[in-house]
Amino acid sequence: MITGNKGTTLRRAVAVAVTSGAMLATGALTAAPAQAVTAPSITAKGGFLMNSATGKTLFTKAADTKRLTASTTKVMTAKVVLSQSNLNLDTKITIKKAISDYMVSEGYPSSAHLIVGDKVTVRQLLYGMMLPSGCDAAMALADKYGSGTSVSARVKSFISKMNTTAKSLGMTNTHFDSFDGLSNGSNYSTPRDLTKLARSVMKNSTFKSVVKTKSYTAKTIASSGATRTMGTWVNTNTLLGWNGTLGIKTGSGTDAHYCLVFAATLNGESVMGTVMTAPSATDRTADVKKLINYGYAKIS
Repeated sequence: MITGNKGTTLRRAVAVAVTSGAMLATGALTAAPAQAVTAPSITAKGGFLMNSATGKTLFTKAADTKRLTASTTKVMTAKVVLSQSNLNLDTKITIKKAISDYMVSEGYPSSAHLIVGDKVTVRQLLYGMMLPSGCDAAMALADKYGSGTSVSARVKSFISKMNTTAKSLGMTNTHFDSFDGLSNGSNYSTPRDLTKLARSVMKNSTFKSVVKTKSYTAKTIASSGATRTMGTWVNTNTLLGWNGTLGIKTGSGTDAHYCLVFAATLNGESVMGTVMTAPSATDRTADVKKLINYGYAKIS
């Protein structure tokens, strides 16, 4: 009996070994699945991330909750300007006193330090709006590309164009009441909507070139006719160049806290997204870094 059991055991072991060898030879055994990438935890109250090549959603956190947009509003201002038919980026715009008055009335918000009487090109104003987040540059563009017989009418018309554009892009949870994010109480969007906007406007080569620029020195024609250097505008987006980051726009405010619409491409992998209402600039940066790294890992 003992001998028989040992023989049976031996025959079974041989059979298992032969079977295993055959499976290995034919590739029947499959490798263990790769470990799933863990979604990051972010401090911002809202966040969204997509594969910008395909539009596939990679991460969401309260992605459709309406929040104040602060200066990320200027992405839409740029989109409307760049969508104008027969746009000439070298068209010169004279800075009006109404713009200076606006800046004073708003308590001197972020500025490109434009001077009344200066003649500034549309291209320069785009840099002045998107790098130092100049509210004065944004107003000059809104006044130029709105319709009406007064500055206030033209600005109102331009904001209407912003809302029409938002609808056309499927930004169903978005409304603008300003050209620069200094809200009158009804200027909001969502992480998903702002990312839709980013994906659209980043297809424009001029916009893409502007927002990836770390600094820009502009020269303008002063009211005297002389050429004046306006100084160097530095991009508020400190993430530029980190891990393939290409832009797009920061935003901050007492109620909006800290926001960032971002895009990054590395080794052929492209991600795009938005964080809104982060508690600090440092937290905002950390959140975006987590999302970019997570996105690359998800689509690699």
